[in-house]
Amino acid sequence: MIRKIVVATDSFKGSLSAPEACRIITSQARRVFPQAEIVLLPISDGGEGLVEVVFNALGGEQRIVQTKDPLGRDISAEYLQLADKSALIGMAEAGGLTLLEPGEYDPLRASTFGVGLMILDAIKSGADPIYIGLGGSATVDGGAGAATALGMHFLDDKGNQVMNGGGLQVIQSLDLCKLCELNYSGRLVFLTDVTNPLCGPNGAAEVFGPQKGATPEQAALLDHGLRNLAKKIEREIGLNLKEIPGMGAAGGFALPFVAFMGAEIRSGIDFVLDLLRFDDKLAGSDLVITGEGRTDAQSVMGKAISAVARRSRTAGVRVAVISGALGEGAEKMLDLGVDDLVQAAPPGQSLEDALAHAAENLANAAGKYLLLELKRNKMSS
Repeated sequence: MIRKIVVATDSFKGSLSAPEACRIITSQARRVFPQAEIVLLPISDGGEGLVEVVFNALGGEQRIVQTKDPLGRDISAEYLQLADKSALIGMAEAGGLTLLEPGEYDPLRASTFGVGLMILDAIKSGADPIYIGLGGSATVDGGAGAATALGMHFLDDKGNQVMNGGGLQVIQSLDLCKLCELNYSGRLVFLTDVTNPLCGPNGAAEVFGPQKGATPEQAALLDHGLRNLAKKIEREIGLNLKEIPGMGAAGGFALPFVAFMGAEIRSGIDFVLDLLRFDDKLAGSDLVITGEGRTDAQSVMGKAISAVARRSRTAGVRVAVISGALGEGAEKMLDLGVDDLVQAAPPGQSLEDALAHAAENLANAAGKYLLLELKRNKMSS
């Protein structure tokens, strides 16, 4: 008999936040298994919803910063300062696609400068370490915008500062004097489960540029710019950073920080699961339910639900994935230890209708799955 269920979903992008999705599934679990302990644990792989997920679980101080969006417009953004004086920043808060209308997507113009202002505020507040979740970005600027906010200046042949993707190819020199004046000796840790290198066919521009509005010609231009930026940086430090796994995340965001501030790149979902003490909460569970907006071949490659599946399998706990949609390659999740794959959207429903009825679809799918699980339990007992 099922005595304990862990509900740990990521956000259903474009429709439901991770806490909303978890609450919907939990409501169905309590209806079908009223005697069971239900553990509600919204998750994030370091992208969308990172700060909300950690704040809801651990609390902390939400700090509001006056900053800029990817196109330089004034906005307010928040990050989290935890009790141990570490800070957690979701780069999408000031550098994300969700801040733009679809017609505004332009990775040649978009800049991470606003995210840099958030990092600067965390530094000045005494935070150490500072964790930056990379995900959902609108940018392919190699971190030049954010680095500029911290005093790393990338200059063209006329001494003008370059702060966006479209200018990377004309960078001729670097000026790090202001960074030295900042004198930050703490740790910067970038969180991502993307393993793409900075450049090339699997790099930041070619793979992710089109999602941010880049045409094939613009993606090639951005890739050329990232190569130029990396070349100028490598000339300063004598190290090749282009092939480091994860360097292509969020348009190459981490590059100047790894080069000049000793920043690290870590798995976002493993960081979050450890922070939320997932393994402890998994103990004694009979079923884990996870999910996301769309599960496909990419989900196996380091996405949040793959880490949940991996850890659950290690603990010998059954795993069900209930996602908005199941795309090509979703069946590969079965190789990670997932026992059941469920699509919430009814067959044939349009994407527009699926997003509009996401909550209803998820409730219906979860309810039906859990009733089948109840029947299966009765038959086996």
